[in-house]
Amino acid sequence: MLNQGDVKPDRLLKVAAALKAGGAAALIALGLFSLLIGVRTDQGPTGALVLSARPGALAALTAMAFVGGLLRGFMPERSRLAALVPESLMVTLARFRPWVGAALLVFALLLPVIFYHNRYILDLGIQILTYVMLGWGLNIVVGLAGLLDLGYVAFYAVGAYSYALIARTFGLSFFVCLPVAGMLAALWGILLGFPVLRLRGDYLAIVTLAFGEIIRLVLINWQSLTGGPNGIAGIARPSFFGIPFSPDPQGFAALFRLEFSPTHRVVFLFYLILALALITNWVTIRLRRLPIGRAWEALREDEVACRSLGINTTMVKLTAFAMGAMFAGFAGSFFATRQGFISPESFTFSESALVLAIVVLGGMGSQLGVALAALVMLGGFELFREFEQYRMLVFGLVIVGIMVLRPRGLVATRAPSLVLPSSEGDRRAKEGKG
Repeated sequence: MLNQGDVKPDRLLKVAAALKAGGAAALIALGLFSLLIGVRTDQGPTGALVLSARPGALAALTAMAFVGGLLRGFMPERSRLAALVPESLMVTLARFRPWVGAALLVFALLLPVIFYHNRYILDLGIQILTYVMLGWGLNIVVGLAGLLDLGYVAFYAVGAYSYALIARTFGLSFFVCLPVAGMLAALWGILLGFPVLRLRGDYLAIVTLAFGEIIRLVLINWQSLTGGPNGIAGIARPSFFGIPFSPDPQGFAALFRLEFSPTHRVVFLFYLILALALITNWVTIRLRRLPIGRAWEALREDEVACRSLGINTTMVKLTAFAMGAMFAGFAGSFFATRQGFISPESFTFSESALVLAIVVLGGMGSQLGVALAALVMLGGFELFREFEQYRMLVFGLVIVGIMVLRPRGLVATRAPSLVLPSSEGDRRAKEGKG
């Protein structure tokens, strides 16, 4: 039996370890934020920069880091999330997980009706759905096939410029150019796949990152085709099956006997990107249940074992790159027709990093997790828009917190792609009759 005196040293050691963790976090925060937050630069009356100290903000952030490190030190080493949330609550949340996707779909369908007069909410919804579609496309490459792609924005740019150039040159409509842009992006995905067939891990990431930068530099320097840094303006807007959203007598509002409003086009764009995102989700789920989807997952788990089973890893990688690039091309063509103007500044590495962060934080391989991560990251980012100086800091802290509490993403588990039927012997054994 343990005496009461034997327990106190353990508690003292735990408190000392927690204080040490909090002190280390505070020192790191002090070193990182001493120049970023502790010093502010302003323009003086003569135009020169004037430095002003902000000790209060620096002290507050240091104290927050100390408290965070202290709390983390008191948490158990294993299952920190389980220590914070009761197991009964986790079981209850797991029961409602299948209904989360249906609730999000119903909310998405009703959002233009609820916020019809709020243009800001509609535009934010369109942006979130665009990144949900991009996340689902990248989830094929990263989440299912296990191929780290840091140049995914290149296919996004190929789709946007393909639609803009084809629509401007041949005068074709959006629905005609959409599959063409997707096929051209898929072709570039195959072209990227060939050089990286033998690469893994960091080397694959470096090559895909270089590919994204090459595409961006080509868009900047090929001025005769892409317009260079000036981009392409006057891109054709989508129409409702040939009916334009204009105040003309042949416009959408006049034909349906409605009062003309620019919101009609915004609502149509919202439902259009929602339909494209749902098609992406449906195709991805169907592919996961096919042999090619199971081959992607086998490649992700162990490429050597995948080859030993007789799977053609070359075709598996190429199909993963092609499918992911095709959906990025669809999203890029929608982006071009929504904005009406595109330039290389819209397709930088930060876009690839954002989409990859959505996939990783949501849970690689989880469709619902990607949607939730896009909603949390982009929606939460807009909530802190008023705090212009601190929103990026809060944004980074939230990401770090999610990765600490949920290292496998918001939705770490998912349903298996294929469930083998159990035999009669296994059933009787489970029931205790065998």
